[in-house]
Amino acid sequence: MGGWAIAVHGGAGVDPNLPKERQEEAKQLLTRCLHIGISALRSSLPPIDVVELVVRELETDPLFNSGRGSALTAKGTAEMEASIMDGTGRRCGAVSGVTTVKNPISLARLVMEKSPHSYLAFSGAEEFAKQQGVEMVDNDYFITEDNVGMLKLAKEANSILFDYRIPASESCSAVVEAPPLQMNGLPISVYAPETVGCVVVDGQGRCAAGTSTGGLMNKMVGRIGDSPLIGAGTYAGEVCAVSCTGEGEAIIRGTLARDVAAVMEYKGLSLQEAVEMVIEKRLDGGGKAGMIAVSSKGEVACGFNSVGMFRGCATEDGFMEVGIWE
Repeated sequence: MGGWAIAVHGGAGVDPNLPKERQEEAKQLLTRCLHIGISALRSSLPPIDVVELVVRELETDPLFNSGRGSALTAKGTAEMEASIMDGTGRRCGAVSGVTTVKNPISLARLVMEKSPHSYLAFSGAEEFAKQQGVEMVDNDYFITEDNVGMLKLAKEANSILFDYRIPASESCSAVVEAPPLQMNGLPISVYAPETVGCVVVDGQGRCAAGTSTGGLMNKMVGRIGDSPLIGAGTYAGEVCAVSCTGEGEAIIRGTLARDVAAVMEYKGLSLQEAVEMVIEKRLDGGGKAGMIAVSSKGEVACGFNSVGMFRGCATEDGFMEVGIWE
């Protein structure tokens, strides 16, 4: 085995005009999360524990689109989703449509460990959360001033909003005149594909992955993306762990996360080769996405076909990197 490795992401589809201070805030958050994960790995925590710990940190900080600071539905509410998978035994848990669970990733893990099911949604997930005694908050907790302003802009705009985390006072740089974006063959006016995720492999080659998001800004109530779907937005098995971000509908159609493992298993590709092949070959219809991955050999890789992706990674041999652009 090649030692432990960890990677985190804060979403693909970054506005090239994102203010420098926002870029630095993102890098600082990713760095903090990496250090949390590194410390946990050095303390011999299992990969599934490390994934949950890091994603909880990302959900608690409102900078990215998960937990507090989640994108809002057309009705102005937060509907969150998350999934987690332990490569050892390929156990998994997922939730969708949660509105009062402070940390959806932890509820997803409870679905995996404390229920007979793999996936719970909406009122069923909320009821299960109450039964398990997880921390609950009012939906207002997830709604930030930035997101309220950006939802208003999203409803008024007839052009693509690349990054709704730009404050309303700077919103002129967020709106770019462009041909209508297509999703599932239908035009949409606003697309903000941020999501958070973490993948981990320990020194014994055990892999785990987790992904969490608020979804699309101004999405239809009840919309479910790729993040809670095992094999699409999240996957972990014997050879690797993967977390995706980007256009959920395209990721679902391409089953991106599982495909990375599949081409490694069946074609014998390396982790980086598998990531690059999946990004290049499996995103149809001009879909934009990115992913982070680790292998059981201690390798780490990322790939994206969007302008940028908030990401960071570290390995046991001392390598550490945080970036946004190519």
